[in-house]
Amino acid sequence: MRMDSHGSSKPFRSILSSCCPITGATWTSLFCLTSCSLMTSLSPSLQLEFATLMGMKLFGEVFRRSGAFFIRRAIGSDKLYWAVLSEYVRTIVRTGYAPLEFYIEGLRSRTLKSLTPKLGMLHMVLEPFFKGEVFDISLVPISISYERVLEESLLAHELLGVPKPKETTGALLKARTVLKENYGCMHVFFGNPVSVRDLVKGKINLGQYNLVPRDLPMKPSKEMQEFVSGLAHMIVRLQERNVVLSAWNLMAVVLLQNLQGIDLDLLTHKTLWLRRLALRCGAHLRWPENVSDSEAMSSSLSLHHSVIRCERGRVYLMEEEGPGPVTQEEGVFRQAAAVLMCASYRNQAVHVFTRPAMVAVAMTTAASHRTDDIFHNFAFLLELFSNEFVVIPGQAVQDFEEGCSLLQESGVIGRSDEEIHVRDNGQETIIFLRAILQPFIESYQVVFRYLCEESSQTLREKTFSTNSRSFIMKLLISGEVQSYECLSSDLQKNVLSALLRMDAVAKTKVDDQNEFRVNKSAVKKIWDMLSNGWTRQISVDARL
Repeated sequence: MRMDSHGSSKPFRSILSSCCPITGATWTSLFCLTSCSLMTSLSPSLQLEFATLMGMKLFGEVFRRSGAFFIRRAIGSDKLYWAVLSEYVRTIVRTGYAPLEFYIEGLRSRTLKSLTPKLGMLHMVLEPFFKGEVFDISLVPISISYERVLEESLLAHELLGVPKPKETTGALLKARTVLKENYGCMHVFFGNPVSVRDLVKGKINLGQYNLVPRDLPMKPSKEMQEFVSGLAHMIVRLQERNVVLSAWNLMAVVLLQNLQGIDLDLLTHKTLWLRRLALRCGAHLRWPENVSDSEAMSSSLSLHHSVIRCERGRVYLMEEEGPGPVTQEEGVFRQAAAVLMCASYRNQAVHVFTRPAMVAVAMTTAASHRTDDIFHNFAFLLELFSNEFVVIPGQAVQDFEEGCSLLQESGVIGRSDEEIHVRDNGQETIIFLRAILQPFIESYQVVFRYLCEESSQTLREKTFSTNSRSFIMKLLISGEVQSYECLSSDLQKNVLSALLRMDAVAKTKVDDQNEFRVNKSAVKKIWDMLSNGWTRQISVDARL
């Protein structure tokens, strides 16, 4: 769904802004604003599929009359539809008729982590600037974060393969009973505008667009595609930095490293330690004022009673209850649902620690303390996990320096011209940071094992998640695998995307379905690189 707002003021330039969602999914949206005044569009309270929203009585018309226009979820090879939509978007931007909002990530995130941005709509929006039809376009990141997500249980079950319920007007009206629950606070943060005109200097020769009539479509050049891709990733990164985190996000990080339960006093102590580390890493935290730390923690625990329970001074994850005896598979499913619900809140804060965590893991597994060896491992992690965490293409060196600088400023590591070493008082932080990546490392290893040992050389996308989930379920029951996050369908798909990008898997279309051909030797090589000393050294002390 794409939305725009109507306004009568006459702009001399277009302004875009980026925003995250109002639903439980994590999004980044863009508003096209006039330079005369900040004009907000209708804020979407539900992000629904095109056909679903159009088919809902009353609400589809309300959105349309409020300035929304609807597009297909997938355009594919329909060139006519693309041309009409592109011209419509260009007209809005070129004339300054109205602010334009769209979601740069394209899909909702069921894990609440940021997604790799989609570039189609951004290309349409920027085309008037490249062709000289507007003087400038400014990007304004807007971040919206939530203390408690309404669909926390629904999203976790979708990750475990439970079909998404169909949205209808009747179901929406019945769902109003959830308003009786307390969902805490919602935070909206407007970032500083970023000028496209300033960013493009020295990167793209705009003179090439003068040689083609403006009304004719023009295939984006390689340098333009690279610029738009980097710009889209930068917008998501800016949105992440502006997200307002709560005490509960930090508590979720600690709880996931103590799945057997943790004393409330110890949870409070570790969360306060983590708060200091998060602030040093640049996190934007909202901590209750005029109340004690213990009261703030108790308030968060009370708000998230659907995720955790407190018994006799110990805090545990809340598992679903069901009638009758529970089979081993049902028991694992319920535990996985509880873990994924808690992980969604950790994921809202994981971007704060991603780069220092990768440096920490790289230092643990490097052949020596030499900076070159550590960077080599860091670059491998960055490439492998670039579908899990948003990274700007071509900035591995900058990301490495960012991670090292944060650790150095926190007193965790020491650096010389050629070496990096952990300080004596930095071991606790290194252990914590390594543990943050442990679920992702183990999940990737398990999927690699499935592809190398269990799957055929050719597999269909529709059956991949089901078959790999069954394989992982057996490993969890037997105790060979510890992380319940391995069952997440989104994480499994990210592994496949990473292998596709690293040329270990090839994708083709067969009968309108995606088919993947697995190069098992290449997958095994990546698996060996990830497993070479990593699991043994990380899992031993994977506790905060």
